[in-house]
Amino acid sequence: MKKIQVLLSAFLISTFVGVNAQESKKYKIHTVAFYNVENLFDTVDDTTKNDEASPIMEINADREGVYQKKVRNMAKVIADIGREDTGNSPAVIGISEVENRKVIEDLANDPALLNKDYGIVHFESPDRRGIDVALMYQKALFQPISKSSHTLKIFDDASRKRVYTRDQLLVTGKLDGETMHFIVNHWPSRSGGEARSRWKRVAAAKLSKRIVDSLQAIDPYSKVVIMGDLNDNPTNASVTDVLQAERKKKNVEFKGIYNPMIDLFKKGLGSNAYRDSWSLFDQMMVTKPFIEDGYDSFKFYKAGIFNKNYLINTTGRYKGYPFRSFADGGFSGGYSDHFPVYIYLIKEVE
Repeated sequence: MKKIQVLLSAFLISTFVGVNAQESKKYKIHTVAFYNVENLFDTVDDTTKNDEASPIMEINADREGVYQKKVRNMAKVIADIGREDTGNSPAVIGISEVENRKVIEDLANDPALLNKDYGIVHFESPDRRGIDVALMYQKALFQPISKSSHTLKIFDDASRKRVYTRDQLLVTGKLDGETMHFIVNHWPSRSGGEARSRWKRVAAAKLSKRIVDSLQAIDPYSKVVIMGDLNDNPTNASVTDVLQAERKKKNVEFKGIYNPMIDLFKKGLGSNAYRDSWSLFDQMMVTKPFIEDGYDSFKFYKAGIFNKNYLINTTGRYKGYPFRSFADGGFSGGYSDHFPVYIYLIKEVE
């Protein structure tokens, strides 16, 4: 596609104008996003999980007020993702670090998102702290067909005890009439060090790959979006060797996976920071049908990191980092320790 300029017109319709004005074409554009919302927990102690370890439970003064502010902050960010280019919030967004369905409902019912009429897909996972992944979708744009939760069963080599972590969520549905599959991930953390914990994320990648393979066994041309906080960078073995995600579109083979985040990472961009080092743990990948020629159906157009100024800390030792919600045992008034990531899907219309 030639160099283009985006001119917004009607709802979810953008006009992409080529060098020659006679080549002007209209496209529908949808945002698909992912956001680690950093410990979106309610204020109730659930005795079935270790939710008392969440930052909000450590706050003694005005805990409910902090919760309401946290929800408002998350809703503001979600409402803003993609809006500048598409005139709309994400059609579909995966989220992680949510405690239960109630907190997602509170998020969807916030005034910033209420008119979008977001539906929710959520399953409780066996994670010890009780953090889950979920999918939110605008009901007018996406209609779920099926949903399933896929458990990652891994065991510690030394103790042989099970390591309880997040399930992976698969949602199949129709985005603006077109069948797509969304896999939402939150892979095991780097607790204990990257090398020592690497095997857990390799196992998580193998589970994601099995889910993709199962979809492609039914339909080799399945359009699959893999998203999540992987706790690994786009260049780590879990992504490059297990998922075999490619940096260049031309290298993506039949049934292959394209990872647009590799280029962003190579440019030094990140979604989260630790000890003055940036990582791009939050990633979005797509299967080959999204990058084939032609725009007669929805295709991948662009990937990005949503890092607007208000999401960046401007003072203190975390200056320049994502403006997180919780720090030093209290509520900072911020948003999340991760920036959201997104892709645009476009389709030519008459």
